[in-house]
Amino acid sequence: MTLLELFGTFFYIGLFTIGGGVVAITLMQQTIVSKGIISLDQFYNMVAISESTPGPLGTNMATYIGYKLHGVPGALVTTIGEALPSIIIILIIARFLQKFNQNIYVKGALNFLRPITTGLILVPVLQVFIFALMNIPQTWTELFTKEGLTNLFKWPSLIAYSIFAFLLIKFKLHPIIIILLGAGFGILFL
Repeated sequence: MTLLELFGTFFYIGLFTIGGGVVAITLMQQTIVSKGIISLDQFYNMVAISESTPGPLGTNMATYIGYKLHGVPGALVTTIGEALPSIIIILIIARFLQKFNQNIYVKGALNFLRPITTGLILVPVLQVFIFALMNIPQTWTELFTKEGLTNLFKWPSLIAYSIFAFLLIKFKLHPIIIILLGAGFGILFL
């Protein structure tokens, strides 16, 4: 994939990720993985790294994928491509916001977008959960065997997830501590 194609791909992703970076995960997966640019395993590793680093998730993912494919020029091109549509849209909205702020059609459109955005955020959350914690069998018949049910979950990961969620909720541990514990767990046990 050339730098120009990368720019176009990430401009497209940036243009249609209404709802923020988490929504970008689904669109990036469909666009990048389906084209065979990176594998699904690489993609979810990039999601984990991007979630763990400061900054917007979509921008972090774009930068990481661009760097992986073309080094620093690729990182710059994908980051600009992903961020540019948002900048353009915000400038247009800022220009006309006062004029359309009380418009019933604008209010209706925003009310319509809220549940859609919620669904778009839920999809990648479930995808990451399934990828990280489950072994999905190839066929339904495999699932309903003793081995299929026993191997349905990645038990060490599921137990670690449960412990970390408990620590986060019950003891209000700082998310950075949870990230470090998760990284340590992955290094030692996976």
